[in-house]
Amino acid sequence: MSARATVARLGSTAAIAATAHTALNLRLLRRPDRCEGAGEPVSVLLPVRNEATRIRPCLRALARAADEYGNAEIVVLDDQSSDATASVAREVLGDRARIVAGAAPPPGWLGKPHACQQAADVADPRSSVLVFLDADVVLSPDALSRTVALLRSTDLQLVSPYPRQRAEGTAERLVQPLLQWSWLTFLPLRLAEQTGSPALAAANGQLLAVDRRAYRRTGGHHAVRGDVLDDIALLRSFKRHGLRGAVADGTGIATCRMYDGWRQLRSGYRKSLWSAFGSPAGAVAAHTLLATLYLVPPWAWCRNPRDRWAALGTVAGIAGRALVARRVGGRVWPDSAAHPLSVALFTGLTADSWIGHRRGTLRWAGRPL
Repeated sequence: MSARATVARLGSTAAIAATAHTALNLRLLRRPDRCEGAGEPVSVLLPVRNEATRIRPCLRALARAADEYGNAEIVVLDDQSSDATASVAREVLGDRARIVAGAAPPPGWLGKPHACQQAADVADPRSSVLVFLDADVVLSPDALSRTVALLRSTDLQLVSPYPRQRAEGTAERLVQPLLQWSWLTFLPLRLAEQTGSPALAAANGQLLAVDRRAYRRTGGHHAVRGDVLDDIALLRSFKRHGLRGAVADGTGIATCRMYDGWRQLRSGYRKSLWSAFGSPAGAVAAHTLLATLYLVPPWAWCRNPRDRWAALGTVAGIAGRALVARRVGGRVWPDSAAHPLSVALFTGLTADSWIGHRRGTLRWAGRPL
């Protein structure tokens, strides 16, 4: 057997195993249950910076969700916006929310963690749950009640119901589905919940709820003040303090369109992918694994259509992507069939991010990283 065939067989075997693990994770994935009535007092914290052109859907949905919950305050932390973000928030929310002017991040702080910490600091002291929300997220009317119920029905101090990711353009449809697919494929969900290992962590700051006492115990966002991926870092901080957290299926309670087109998508991933794998060596190892599982089998199959192992590996990779898309409300076909192209593009974006990091040219919301 040639070296190419051996690598293709190994990659195909691993791809089949990974897809089987995906199917298991989809069965174990927590989903917020429906519930009725107001719960304990909650503060919804919305840090915003230059979001005037797209924040209205978020604010309108948030107002409805807070009204339905019945015991929630809204804090909008305007992170030194240079546009009319604060004015739009006042127009839409009126006296339903507190609009707070944020301060510039001090040395050692990145903008997003600092804004989140400022919002948490001014939250109503009676609130026992803090819900962090991004400006591109649209909540369902029962989103708050279901999120809080998920937090309190489990032995968890942090829950992150992952919103359904809206992907419209070609670049978005190729890359965005990899967000959920990646942790549903490679992260053992139940083990990640039970173990204190910071390495086993997935979270999404688009919608994230924490027990307030646990948040204070860990130091809150102060403990992750310099982390680009502050959501995952926050969960790791909880784990280091002996607390537990989990990612969940938020498909039914929230939607999010992170980027509009290739330019925004590249800029967004460029600022953060360099930190996603810990080091250049970690990034190389991760993408070598992805290539072995999801690029080598289709390449080998194209070179030899009679290679059954390569065919099985290719189909397994596409099937895993399709299973996730079906569960989380994504496009199943033909997008899943483009999975090898998605992985290749993701590798290119990671390399682009590391180049920008090494050159010191990365920026986040108009601020240098």
